Amino acid sequence: MPPRRHKPARSPDLAALGEAIRRLRLEMGISQEVLAERADTDLSQVGGIERGRRNPSYTTLRKLAAALETTVGAIASLADEIR
Repeated sequence: MPPRRHKPARSPDLAALGEAIRRLRLEMGISQEVLAERADTDLSQVGGIERGRRNPSYTTLRKLAAALETTVGAIASLADEIR
């Protein structure tokens, strides 16, 4: 079986958004599984967002922000700093 290939992020903006969410999650000390459960979303979606492979809807961003005890604006600001 050939090695798994990791696809790059879809865009620098999505990569920065995913990194912002990952950093906030790690600051809280929770796993992707816990974040997915708290945000009432699928684990694969959280992983895809963090890797910059998925473009989350506004509704999903709001759920993630609530689960991370922050706001969509704060996530966006952190993503802008990362970018």
